[in-house]
Amino acid sequence: MKEYTVYWIKEEFAKHYYYKNDILFRFIREYQTKRVRKDLVMQFNFITEDVPVDLILPKLAMQQGKNGSGYFDENPIQLVGTHNDITLHIAKKHLKFRCETLQNAEAVLFPMLRQIHPYIFIIDYQSENFGWISPARINIAYTTEQVLYS
Repeated sequence: MKEYTVYWIKEEFAKHYYYKNDILFRFIREYQTKRVRKDLVMQFNFITEDVPVDLILPKLAMQQGKNGSGYFDENPIQLVGTHNDITLHIAKKHLKFRCETLQNAEAVLFPMLRQIHPYIFIIDYQSENFGWISPARINIAYTTEQVLYS
């Protein structure tokens, strides 16, 4: 099983680093390995949001009530679906989960997370894969005076 870590990134930093996700990955990796550095801890706490447990647990319970069964009494949480078993551990600043493939998380976990927060960064530390689980929402305002020429 593969293990992934999910972080809630604040909107202003997500928009700035959406296409610079390698910088964000290197920063979070350094924070994870050097937690004794107060500057890294302060920066990490500044750019991330706490995991909204009070929003996640009811949505998981409702989803599991429809699709299978879940055990929510303790951490980690077992999400059981049709060939999509996921073990989920909730911490203050991140979620960790284990599953066979990322497609399992896409089927069971990610749709619910996208409803709660649009800027979620995921990291697989073993293979150093990382990225956003939501597509970029870029709004470009055009004025009525702009004209396209061919």
